[in-house]
Amino acid sequence: MPLATRRDIGQFLFGSMPGTTVPVELRSLAREFDLGGVIFFSRNIEAPEQVAEIAADCERLGRTTPAWVSVDQEGGRVARLKEPFTRWPPMATLGRAGAHGEALAERFARALAQELEAVGITLDYTPVLDIHTNPKNPVIGDRALADRAEDVARLGRVIIRTLQGAGLAACGKHFPGHGDTSTDSHHELPVVEHAPDRLRAIEFEPFRAAIAEQVAFIMTAHVLVPSLDDGRPATLSPNVVQALLRDELNYEGVILSDDLEMKAVSARYDVAEAAIAAIRAGCDGVLVCSGDLDLQGRTLEALVRAVESGSIPAARADDAFKRLKRAKERFLLGERPGTSARLRDLRGVLGREEHQIVAAEMAAYL
Repeated sequence: MPLATRRDIGQFLFGSMPGTTVPVELRSLAREFDLGGVIFFSRNIEAPEQVAEIAADCERLGRTTPAWVSVDQEGGRVARLKEPFTRWPPMATLGRAGAHGEALAERFARALAQELEAVGITLDYTPVLDIHTNPKNPVIGDRALADRAEDVARLGRVIIRTLQGAGLAACGKHFPGHGDTSTDSHHELPVVEHAPDRLRAIEFEPFRAAIAEQVAFIMTAHVLVPSLDDGRPATLSPNVVQALLRDELNYEGVILSDDLEMKAVSARYDVAEAAIAAIRAGCDGVLVCSGDLDLQGRTLEALVRAVESGSIPAARADDAFKRLKRAKERFLLGERPGTSARLRDLRGVLGREEHQIVAAEMAAYL
């Protein structure tokens, strides 16, 4: 085994749970593997105090370094944390705010970071950097900041800078661009019919801006882009992940797959085999999100076997592990408030008046 040991390979997995407490099966996995992170969904959330307690439990699933505690809290229709957390309007409102957009985006991101950090969330899968260029897009729509690349890039930078300045890791998504599709990758594999020159000129611009802002994570899209790779979804394509995002755009942070259980991938590939293909293609971590703990265990074992056999080259495994380690050192190893301090301050942070004022100002642009 190379520098990335069996335990280290656990860092590649960002898993999930079926309920509102950490199950014994996940604790058992954590005794064997140094797990990368956990993602929360609505099924994991009862009340703010419970979220803070389970977040602390999940963080301890990382054996040598804390595990990431992550969530999709974008605003609008993608918000796992409901009231008493602030209910944020969709991000399209920031793009419609014109000259007020950047200042409003900064105030939004600052408030969002305060509320997530109050319950122990350390990574938020936001901002969406897709451009709303297709009105028939069923999955992006008003999740996008705007319908012009330069506006998405400008507002995305503000959100990333503000979230990360507050100590919360951000994740730009979904590379190489999910804005101009007409199907939902949760259910089938969308196709992006653009030439590389168009992608470089339009779809990549917000990602370039995010990279310049040193965004901690970038998430891949489960889309087929025939001009780049006519056989594999972007998440599993070295032509997209390694050649474009890593080598051409010079991204040095963590590349994370979207959920490998989405039908765009899982209808064509076994999840464990998809995880191997994603890491081989250049992803540093993979999301497995249904809460099936047996599947997560099988995926980890498959990744270990792939590294041991050379199916995932040793240098690729080491590179992924080192990038994951650097991100944790950047965001998770400094001095941070404990659970008791969070619980003490919780109700004074969530949904506070100044946050509601920002939400109302955003809602004026619906």
